[in-house]
Amino acid sequence: MTGIDEPSPRREPTAARRGPVWLSLGLAATALLACCCSALVGLAIAWSTGLFHPN
Repeated sequence: MTGIDEPSPRREPTAARRGPVWLSLGLAATALLACCCSALVGLAIAWSTGLFHPN
């Protein structure tokens, strides 16, 4: 031992490492929300034009 504090190999994640994770999760949630909303709009348009009404 040299007496110098060496960095431990197991460090807790810093804010710099957590930032991209939250950004990725936010983008995934936004994309999922956009897909669901566009699907609902498409179904509403199809319903209003009579696509689902039996003839």
